[in-house]
Amino acid sequence: MRRAALLPALLLAACAGAQTLVPLDSRPATRVLPALIAGVGGKAVQVPGAGLLGNAQRGADPAALAAWLNAQPTDGPLVVALDAFAYGGLVQSRTSPLSVEEALSRLQPVRDWQARTEQPVYAFITLPREPDATNRERNLAVVRGMIGWARDGVFRELHVTWDDALPGSPAPAEGAELAKDAPANVRVYPGADEVLAMLAARALAPAEKTVRVEYSDPVKAQGVIRYEGIPLTGSAVNHARASGFRVVDSGAADLTLFVYNGGDARQAAVRVSALLRRGPVAVADVAQVNLGNSRLWTDLATLRQHANLRSLAAWGTPGNNLGTALAHARLTLEGADPIRQDALLAREYANDVIYSGEVRAALRKAIPEAELNTSAGQAKLLELARDYFPLRVGLTYTLDDATLPWGRSFEWDFDLKGK
Repeated sequence: MRRAALLPALLLAACAGAQTLVPLDSRPATRVLPALIAGVGGKAVQVPGAGLLGNAQRGADPAALAAWLNAQPTDGPLVVALDAFAYGGLVQSRTSPLSVEEALSRLQPVRDWQARTEQPVYAFITLPREPDATNRERNLAVVRGMIGWARDGVFRELHVTWDDALPGSPAPAEGAELAKDAPANVRVYPGADEVLAMLAARALAPAEKTVRVEYSDPVKAQGVIRYEGIPLTGSAVNHARASGFRVVDSGAADLTLFVYNGGDARQAAVRVSALLRRGPVAVADVAQVNLGNSRLWTDLATLRQHANLRSLAAWGTPGNNLGTALAHARLTLEGADPIRQDALLAREYANDVIYSGEVRAALRKAIPEAELNTSAGQAKLLELARDYFPLRVGLTYTLDDATLPWGRSFEWDFDLKGK
């Protein structure tokens, strides 16, 4: 299988000025996608192999992760998911039996790295979701410790985010309380999987750009969205600011973010096409969770406009999609390598539209979830997915390989070959 070597080949071509990323865990959405976004301009990116990071069954080994970090170049910034060090990953942050002292001790290599290299560190840590969290007070104490580190200057920026806040979750109130006394280099808002990519954009493109946000349904955008506990309009502002943008309501802007949040998908595609004639456009499809709107994307592909976007996202929660679309777009405004940009758009389309909108449902219908982590399940994935290729963006892409890295249908990993 070639995928294990694909990411290093694309991103680790040089070490000078490398940006080092430590993801939440080994999922493609948290490891592969942020690294490809960080590398879209051609800069080198260092990211741990999937085997060094946590998965659903086991957390990352903190000693091995620290050893990996200490072996990386020291002439560029570090972007780090602190939960990977403190608990072993996002899943483990909810149920880990570690004490506050033990978790803080596991975070010490990050502080030591900053002191040794004097390079900027962009970090984030999450408030865990309910009802999975088993020791919120411990997690809160660790977060407060990291805010103290931010106050001491260990972090250039620290983002404190909350994960999947369904109604009744204490996380929004916890976040509001933490924000009251936080120093200026700490941001508090809902998010998780998308934050590493946004911090990579902050590290590589610190100058502020402007963005205008347009919604397919402006009235609906005022409503509170699932998993965040705040209105969609507020989430868009949070993610824009966290990605290095200033939101403007009218006039010229460096980027237009079109947010599809329901309504006539065909009309939305026509509107995106019109916006592209005016300047750079990114599209975040948030009408459904973890599911792109097939009508919208089919029409955009028919118009050949998906290839002209700065970024697209439809793979996760509203915050996931807003954050990754904005981070990717922000880095294209610094200048994107055209081959990498086209390949990344192809990957986003293949994952967010083809897999989430079509293949995942067909796979679940064909193979019981409990049997997906078998050779038969993996073979069926490849068989079903290949029906949707070749995919034309700028280049034409064929599907080279595909797997279910966590042995479940929620996410896949895959290789595309463009020509």
